[in-house]
Amino acid sequence: MRGLLCIAACLAGPAAADTVVALRSLQARTVIGAGDVALKSGTVAGAATRLEDVIGREMLVAVFKDRPVFVRNAGAPTLVERNQIVPLVFTLGTLVISAEGRALGRGGEGDLIRIMNTASRATVTGLVMPDGSVSVKATR
Repeated sequence: MRGLLCIAACLAGPAAADTVVALRSLQARTVIGAGDVALKSGTVAGAATRLEDVIGREMLVAVFKDRPVFVRNAGAPTLVERNQIVPLVFTLGTLVISAEGRALGRGGEGDLIRIMNTASRATVTGLVMPDGSVSVKATR
């Protein structure tokens, strides 16, 4: 019985896998849509294997037509652009302090970026929230 299983496994060959490739050249900062990528037979180390892994994400680098799309090169869509005025929010228990800040970098949800408080000109680092505000933590 074990011999039949080995023969069946050898005849089946290696499992086929797909790689996500670009259907057109995608520039950096392009948000990937369903019509921008497709699956192609074969595997490339580090490349996305499912369309869901890259659709809706933003390209961090340019990818040319028919080239694989690597997961590490697609990030969260940018919510905060450099020089954009954003709300800064500091929360500690029930205490909430809000201020206005100018972004010194760009970032998507979950990214750490530097922000300059427009009133005090102090520079802080904060986490970009889903609504585009920046959450600042206490430093000790």
